[in-house]
Order: sequence, then C-alpha cells, then structure tokens
Amino acid sequence: MENRQQMKEVLQRCIDSMKEQLHSLSQDIWTRPELAGEEVNAHDTLVRFFSQQERAWTVQSHYKLPTAFRASWGPAGAGEPRGPALNVGFLCEYDALPEIGHACGHNLMAEVGAAAAVGLRAAVEGQPELPVPITVLGTPAEEAIGGKIDLIQAGAFTDLDLVFMAHPAQQDASFLPTVTIAEVAVKYHGKASHAAAYPWEGVNALDAAVLAYSNLSVLRQQLKPDWRLHGIIKHGGVKPNIIPAYSELEFYLRTPRLRDLGELQAKAEACFRAAALATGCQVEIIYPAHTYSNILPNNTLAHLYESNGNALGMSFPEQPASFSGSTDFGNVSFVVPGIHPFFYIGTDALNHTEEYAEAAGAEEAQLHALRAAKALAMTAVDVVCCPDLLQRVREDFRMAKLREEK
Repeated sequence: MENRQQMKEVLQRCIDSMKEQLHSLSQDIWTRPELAGEEVNAHDTLVRFFSQQERAWTVQSHYKLPTAFRASWGPAGAGEPRGPALNVGFLCEYDALPEIGHACGHNLMAEVGAAAAVGLRAAVEGQPELPVPITVLGTPAEEAIGGKIDLIQAGAFTDLDLVFMAHPAQQDASFLPTVTIAEVAVKYHGKASHAAAYPWEGVNALDAAVLAYSNLSVLRQQLKPDWRLHGIIKHGGVKPNIIPAYSELEFYLRTPRLRDLGELQAKAEACFRAAALATGCQVEIIYPAHTYSNILPNNTLAHLYESNGNALGMSFPEQPASFSGSTDFGNVSFVVPGIHPFFYIGTDALNHTEEYAEAAGAEEAQLHALRAAKALAMTAVDVVCCPDLLQRVREDFRMAKLREEK
C-alpha cells in the first residue's frame, strides 16, 4: 500500500509539472474545432505531443483510420515481474459539433487521456518489477460515425487489458448510464406533378414523410418510459406547386439496453412502411452508421475511481443525475474492461450548448480536467499493483455481459 501511494504521488507531480503543456494541447484543439472524421489538426497536435515527450513513446499516426493515432510506451529494465504485463489503455476523443464547436468538451477529453497516460508512465517507470505497457488511442468521430467501433473491428483493442477515459459533464460521477442508439434514414420516392393542374397524377412523398412523423409521434405513448425516438424531416420538396417526388427523414432510436433496440427498430420500421403504403410511395430504410451500445458498468473500477477522486477533492453525489446520451465507448465496454466516468468542469451549463463550448475552453476547466486525469491514472495504479483487484475487475466485466444477455 505504501508503494502504491508513492506511485500516486509521483503521477500527480508529473501531471502538475506538465499542466501548461497539457493546457496548450487542449486549447489548440478547442480553438480549431473539427467535425467527426475530419480531425486533422487534433490528430497532428496529439501525435506531436507524444512524439516530443522526453521519454520516448512509439507513435503511429493515421492508425487504422485517417485521424486516429496510437502512442505506446513500454517499461525498460530487467526486474522480477510481479505478474503478467498488463497493457493499460487511455482513450482520447477530439471531434467537435457542427456550428457550436467543442460543446461536449472533447478537447478536455483529449487532454485528460494524454495527461493520465503520461502520469501513469511516470508512476511505473521506476518499478522494473511491475511491467505495465501503456497505450493511448486517439479515437475520432464519436459524435457521428463511431470511430471506436471501426477501431474495434480493425483489431485496435485486441491487446489492451484495461481502458480508461473520462467525459465532461455537470458533476463528478464514477458512472452514469448511457443508452444505445441507432441512426435511421428513411427515403420516400413518389412522382412529381403540377400541384394545381394535375395533382391526381402525382404521388406525394412529402405526405409519406408527414404521415411517418405522425405515426412515430403516436407510437411514443405506447413505448417504455426510458425508450426514445426523435427525428427531423430533412427534405420535403422543392416548390409548393410541384407534388414532391422525394422526401427524407432522419431519426435516432435509443433504448437503455442493446437487447431492446431491435424491438424499437421493428416498431419504427412498421410506421415508416405504413406511411409508404398509405401514399403509394416506395420507401428505403437505411442504417447509415454504427449502432452504439450502452456502457457496461464496472463496479470495482467505479469504486476505485471515487476513492481516488475523493482524495483529490472531487465530490460525488449519492444520487447522480441521469444521463440519456450515447457513446461508442459503450461498444468498447463489451470487449475490454474499462471505465468512462464523468467530471465537472466548473459550469452548470448543459452539454451540446454554446455555453458549454465556452466553458470547455475556460481556464477554470483545467483544475477539473487534470484532477480527473489524476483519478484515472491512480485507479490504474490500484489495479496494476493488486492482482486481487484486477481479478474483481475482470469478474465485474464478465458478470455485466451475462446480465446484458438475460
């Protein structure tokens, strides 16, 4: 225990000593927001950060995806290992939102992942008997597309034993439930005609879209309280005197658990098809992006994170607020044991607002971001130093997957 505490003190000092460099990294990303899959500057900034560290990291730019990267560090020296080497992973997100920039604070998430990784390296590099490789994955396109899912499919997580990341929010929380999400695009094809002279010759695709939207609105009263569906009509015609030959809707479907999502999809698809039948249109139902899973909880990691966070001055409410968002980290949590806590950044503003984007770039957010990074790295120290804790983490992971399947 004494050695573990010393390691935690070392990593805290390391992160504190780099706070200006870490802040600069975050600001570079915040001032140049980039959309999902287009994070060229963020990728280059993070690659440069790890390439310039005094203790060499092996950095792979454009790792499996154009704006993903991998930075890895392995301990040198020959000691008698306490056990098998554990590859500890830290994840960085860095995509922004259209028009409102880093309104989800992904610039801070990138900073936290980088800070936690260099902090853990400082803690373990003086422990030759404790072989702990460290991997940082830059995971683009969380707000759309689902970059982590592409990386899972490409094998980027196969050699990781644990994964850590943290997300900005309105409070500190070791775990908040997220929901699954499926994005669906619905396209109706009708027939154009003059709306005044020959309306009977047309097949109105806009009518199909309106009926589908109404069908789903009526369906809501029959859904379970924690199921969600919401969407927009993206295209409804070109001119009032032309019967619309084409319309398009975009909807998101969400359920707390992945196993329920298929039932909601079937109900929604019935609404879409009914609108086509009623209007005589042809319909295409397309799922253009990956389905995001809910995050599996890991109670052992959550308790360790809270304990370390409390020691750093974080405050965890007994009844944390609910969170109904979605993240591709949910898919990661099904393949590797991990944790995705949330951290306060000094504002009560809500994510995905202009006010939150401003707060994500404010000086006040730095204290909270670096504290979250320290808590993540300290939690990793606990697990890599204690085989019993590691076993409990793995058992939590196994049991959470079993519960999900029931």
